[in-house]
Amino acid sequence: MKDNNSSIGGSLKKEYYPVYANYFVKYINAMKNEGITIDAITVQNEPLHPGNNPSLLMLAKEQKEFIKNHLGPVFEKNGISTKIILYDHNADRPDYPISILDDPEAAKYIDGSAFHLYGGEIGALSKVHEAHPDKNLYFTEQWVGAPGDFSKEMAWHTENLIIGATRNWSRNVLEWNLAADENQKPFTDGGCDRCLGAITIIGDEVIRNPAYYIIGQASKFVRPGSVRIASNVSENLPNVAFKTPEGKIVLIIQNKSDESKTIKVKAGEKEVHLSLEAGEIGTLKF
Repeated sequence: MKDNNSSIGGSLKKEYYPVYANYFVKYINAMKNEGITIDAITVQNEPLHPGNNPSLLMLAKEQKEFIKNHLGPVFEKNGISTKIILYDHNADRPDYPISILDDPEAAKYIDGSAFHLYGGEIGALSKVHEAHPDKNLYFTEQWVGAPGDFSKEMAWHTENLIIGATRNWSRNVLEWNLAADENQKPFTDGGCDRCLGAITIIGDEVIRNPAYYIIGQASKFVRPGSVRIASNVSENLPNVAFKTPEGKIVLIIQNKSDESKTIKVKAGEKEVHLSLEAGEIGTLKF
């Protein structure tokens, strides 16, 4: 179906756009028959990186044509409610999703855009939001390289993803990947052989890795249905605040300075004091 007859790189031949669209329909319906609802799909992982295995180069104009004339209409025809999410690549190219969403005939089928952060700055997500505030944003991948450096990974991922992505309108944060064995398997030939899972499984042993704690620092307290609320940022104290469905406030705050800090947190008439050592991250619920 691709112009180079390889699983690596190449572009989808235009005569196969309808086949690829129908593949999604078959996949979603097959999963439904097994009792699994597919909430959303992205059209292609990292469409501007044709070096993965598998991979496929899909420029913005090609993805727009595919969604506008094939995937969107075939979903509509078959009563598929699964969300269509475009792009699914780095924050250095916000122009990619914006250019597609600028076309109203394509945009009507699209729920939002997905991002990774192997390139660019997390603030680029806000550029897409500002251009199309009616569309959602998602953060769908960031790896931790084996063997993992806990303090380094915890600090960077918290600042840029848990805090950074959500402050820039992302509705979620996903780490790559969920689980692997002690050799980071399984992976495809030429695939990522250093992607450390959130957990490593060796027989009956389960080892919790940095991504487990990066996500856990937030997910234990920021439950589904929570909404981000405004919070000011002081020097060296990146943070993000949420209001939970039960009306509680959750604040995730990071001390980036080289000294301990006692932080006054005030929300309405509530006031709490929190102490964080240099480099520490805290989650406060009140």
